Amino acid sequence: MSADEAESGDATETLEALHTEEWEAEMRELLEDGEYDADLGLAMAKDAQRLVAGELTEAEFAARYHDAVVEEFEVDDTELPEELAGLEDIDDERSLADRLAALEEDGEMDRREVMKKMGAAGLFLGLGTWATVDSAEGADSAAAAGEAEDEGTQYGMVIDLEKCDGCLACVVACSQENNTSMGANWMYVFTYEEPDQDGHNFLVRTCQHCSDAPCQKVCPTTARHKRTEDGLVLTDYDVCIGCRYCQVACPYGVNYFQWGEPDTPQSELDPEHVYDGRDRRVDSRPPKGVMGKCTMCPSRQDGKRGEDKIGTTACEDACAMDAIHFGDMNDEDSDPNRYLEQVREETPNDRETFHNRTENKVSTFRLLEELGTDPNVVFVGNEPGPDAKQVEGPVAYEDVGQLDRRKEVLDDGTFAGGVSP
Repeated sequence: MSADEAESGDATETLEALHTEEWEAEMRELLEDGEYDADLGLAMAKDAQRLVAGELTEAEFAARYHDAVVEEFEVDDTELPEELAGLEDIDDERSLADRLAALEEDGEMDRREVMKKMGAAGLFLGLGTWATVDSAEGADSAAAAGEAEDEGTQYGMVIDLEKCDGCLACVVACSQENNTSMGANWMYVFTYEEPDQDGHNFLVRTCQHCSDAPCQKVCPTTARHKRTEDGLVLTDYDVCIGCRYCQVACPYGVNYFQWGEPDTPQSELDPEHVYDGRDRRVDSRPPKGVMGKCTMCPSRQDGKRGEDKIGTTACEDACAMDAIHFGDMNDEDSDPNRYLEQVREETPNDRETFHNRTENKVSTFRLLEELGTDPNVVFVGNEPGPDAKQVEGPVAYEDVGQLDRRKEVLDDGTFAGGVSP
């Protein structure tokens, strides 16, 4: 059996484990709380995961859902202006992006209309994202797209689970930095036990900022997008319509829908922490009716919070255990990659905690990597086994002013990391 066949088999097995009747029922209930077609959202979510796993092609996905998306969300490529006639003959994503961007610049459409129409065209052509039209520095869109395809910057994290002590400082810092409403935590620390070892284990769960994100595939308005300049997967709050399709498509359970008015009103938010370098509203907490999740602090990365904040995140700053390392995963000299190089040379004698290794070295893993999402968070330590059991942590969420929704997150069925409630 080839390596590709083995990976395909692993992905199929994981998807079968994820797409249970219980999961489908829970996801359907979640979608039915909204105003959009639950059947469509559930079907697209499952197929988006199959798409990134290599079981469907972009063209097959687009052909399967284009008409249904147009009918449900009133987006139709036939309504595009004459300048975009003959879209079916365009096989260059940047050509389409450039032409749509020009319409906005010429004042023929406002941003929301451009995004809406680009979403329809993207689904029709299997193009993936419109984000290539927008770089933080306002650079030429075609050049920016070329750089992204040729490596470029890809922000991500290395999280050392062996160093985590479950103090929840990262959870608190993220909540305070982003003014998230109570219970809508973008960082979570799961505490669990394994049957064959003593002591607690921790799994720090944040958005994985996947290079091939299922959540992006299902977004009908392209509000969920990946920034060209650094690979961050973000939500444009001004474009999101709250259909929650991204929440169901994500296998990591990191999306939180803002049902009511946020705890922190807009008037109390720092404008420099709301808009990124493209002047798009993607940072801090979302408004009512919009999806939110970990952003990896784009306004920091764009220098809007000060030069000293570039290359940092709130959770990393708060971690006294030096367990979180943020930076460019494509740069071998970045902090996360230098840290990975260091720990991969360690032996059990180099660490105070070194849990039940099967090999004489520190292990690393990416969550659900077999699905093909290409997650950009690398964990140092053991991956939770099939019999891992969630337990109470050393610090209660309530003791640090947070609401513990971990069991609800697991019960949602959108986190398939191997930890059972």
